[in-house]
Amino acid sequence: MTIRRLENIGIVVEDLKAAVDFFQQLGLTLLGEATVEGDWVDRVVGLDQVRSEIAMLQTADGHGRLELMRFARPTAHPGEGAAPANTLGIRRIAFAVDDIDASVAGLTARGIALVGDVVTFQDAYRLCYVRGPEGIIVMLSEELVDPASGDRASDAPPPD
Repeated sequence: MTIRRLENIGIVVEDLKAAVDFFQQLGLTLLGEATVEGDWVDRVVGLDQVRSEIAMLQTADGHGRLELMRFARPTAHPGEGAAPANTLGIRRIAFAVDDIDASVAGLTARGIALVGDVVTFQDAYRLCYVRGPEGIIVMLSEELVDPASGDRASDAPPPD
């Protein structure tokens, strides 16, 4: 088996509009919204009588997609909305940004707070976590550039 690409990441939310607004503020583009229901979706997700509103968003480069889902039925199970970063399971989603300071300034102006601080990792990346609606943690990562050469400062992948 060969995986060809990551198709999308799905996140179940209670307030679809707030989640869409948050990810649009981060710079994702809304591709479309729809309601899905019927036998095919019941069979795919292994639930009965599914009715879900979905929104598909895409990153600026066109390669990353995020599917936000709100289950009208069956009702979604509550999660731990403010779970810390070390909680088991999928805990965060990461996006590369051109200017982390401008990104953070824009988000904080809209009332979105940092989880911790903006930090530098091995002189290669500047990183931070922000918490969106329903406790979704988003890592922002700015790859640093050597001012003398203009080359990327990193040989290592960004940290978790």
